[in-house]
Amino acid sequence: MSKVTALHQIHLNLGAKMVRFAGWQMPVQYTSISEEHRLVRESAGLFDLSHMGEIRLRGKGAFQLAQRLVTNDLARLNPGEVLYAPMCNPHGGILDDLLVYRTDQEDFLLVVNAANTEKDYAWIKRQSKEDAGVQVENISEEISLIALQGPKAEEILTGLTEANLSQLPYYHFTRVEVGGVSAFLSRTGYTGEDGFELYIAWPEAPKLWNFLLQAGKSCTLKPIGLGARDTLRLEMGYRLWGNDIDETTSPFEAALDWTVKLNKGDFIGRKALEKQKKEGVRRRLVGFQMESRIAPRKGYPLFAEALKIGEVTSGSFSPTLQKGIGLGYVKLQYTRPGTSISVGIRGGNYPARIVHLPFCKPRVKKTTD
Repeated sequence: MSKVTALHQIHLNLGAKMVRFAGWQMPVQYTSISEEHRLVRESAGLFDLSHMGEIRLRGKGAFQLAQRLVTNDLARLNPGEVLYAPMCNPHGGILDDLLVYRTDQEDFLLVVNAANTEKDYAWIKRQSKEDAGVQVENISEEISLIALQGPKAEEILTGLTEANLSQLPYYHFTRVEVGGVSAFLSRTGYTGEDGFELYIAWPEAPKLWNFLLQAGKSCTLKPIGLGARDTLRLEMGYRLWGNDIDETTSPFEAALDWTVKLNKGDFIGRKALEKQKKEGVRRRLVGFQMESRIAPRKGYPLFAEALKIGEVTSGSFSPTLQKGIGLGYVKLQYTRPGTSISVGIRGGNYPARIVHLPFCKPRVKKTTD
């Protein structure tokens, strides 16, 4: 039986098309994916992301445990800041990709993918056995997550809270009250647009959702489903766990080299990743753009010089570019931008070319370095 978020009835009342996703009943669209996509790019959209998992680490040794779990360096993370980081197994495969929030010197919130919440929690508990002073809590059932994304996001929130949002940098967070609801607000998102994510007590979600929709009416704020969330993230080249990354792919193969800090000290997967960096990888994740509007899909083969060189991991029609775009792993010699390839679609081969990521320039607000 699928789980439902605290906003489930509201989605039904809004006429959302619901689908099963990672064990949850979630809205995939309210009107059309392309219309919702354009709303987020041009004004603002509201997302229910309450299916995501939240795992808290706190107590003496929480920093050491968190630092050992991920490939990125949390020593650079001050309280009030957020960092993106893969969490790998000993072989360097990506167990999950996380957002790590540092709320205090020994207090961290790990935001994990919905499909991996229970698996990640069990993994982290096992790794914490040598850190007796650390409490590891799965607080996912206590937290609702609502995202407000788009160029008008700050305009909508300004005046609804006492926080000076214009001074809140990208990948930073603060505690606020919005519409009478206490929230943990971060300037983060998965769309490439400016925006915020609000972590609140589970039962408060309907109150905050309705308040934000009402407050954003003049900015044409609308609810957005997971369908547009996927096309928005794909235009940015953001990886999706289970499609573009998983335990069979490493951060180096996934072109996430910048998230691996081999000089930070020991962490799970370090030896395997050191070896891989020294020897090099045989395949790498790339972005490609079709020469037409046809949309590539996960699992379609990729060809070059009449040889199969890889396959699509994510693909869609880009509402912004008005062409098909995709991500996929290809043999290393075919990764150069401008390389001509083709995609096997229903018995035919359709031309495409390797391009630099992201497909579209992000418009996140960076007020500090």
